[in-house]
Amino acid sequence: MTDEILLIDLHSHTSASDGQLTPSELIERAIGNGVQMFAITDHDTTAGLAEAHAYNQGHESPLTLVNGVEISTRWHNHDIHIVGLNVSLQDEAFEAFLVNQRELREVRAKEIGIRLAKAGIEGAYEGAKALAGGAALSRGHYARWLANNGYATSMANVFKKYLARGKTGYVPNNWSDMATAIEKIHQAGGVAILAHPSGYKLSAKWVKRLVREFKEAGGDAMEVVGSRQTIDDRNNLIALSLQNELAASLGSDFHFPGSFIELGKSMFQPKGVNWVWQMDCWNSDNIASQA
Repeated sequence: MTDEILLIDLHSHTSASDGQLTPSELIERAIGNGVQMFAITDHDTTAGLAEAHAYNQGHESPLTLVNGVEISTRWHNHDIHIVGLNVSLQDEAFEAFLVNQRELREVRAKEIGIRLAKAGIEGAYEGAKALAGGAALSRGHYARWLANNGYATSMANVFKKYLARGKTGYVPNNWSDMATAIEKIHQAGGVAILAHPSGYKLSAKWVKRLVREFKEAGGDAMEVVGSRQTIDDRNNLIALSLQNELAASLGSDFHFPGSFIELGKSMFQPKGVNWVWQMDCWNSDNIASQA
């Protein structure tokens, strides 16, 4: 990797999970926005990557596409997401792990539907399942269905009213633990990154604990730059990454076109940061060979 500053976005989602654009549409949007290095990180699946690579390779202005996935994990009863980048698509053990993750998702999704039905909201499971279109069912699909059917004014309000901890449709997570997810990512040749550390509604003390225990579990990096982020938050996360000797990553966490979150937008690269793509284990040849 040269010292040239590239526009990089290493966290995004397609219709293979809870995003609303197909892999091809997402690649086209990223290229149109000038993104030069890009990762698709669907929840617990790499199903969208084959289409993404095919479309990218046939494009007149292809970007550098990194294989990615965002794994849901359990940490002190919190949902914590670990992004795996540069993972092999040929690792059968890793794919088996992701299949199990999706099976756990389905168990949880059915229970959400049962709880909503008991509260008088009939057909939520079937409606969310239809929106998923074959992808693993998530709370995001439930949020879209509930918002579309007038149960709240927006997806964000759906979470606050129905799907957040302690609400009618909340079901405790049943995911793998954080250390296991990190181990599986490493076995697949990837780099394990703590996703959006400020997004879990934890106190500053608990964020520090999360980052420390992520590092102790074998984690490699953490996201320090994201969408809709204050300068103070970014600086605090950078400081935590340096204190815990973790590399830094960045990503928009794009799911669908909207007013606030966009591919490549606000993807600053402050100086004095050890970026994940500068790590010794980050091999550009390996990225290309996985296409």
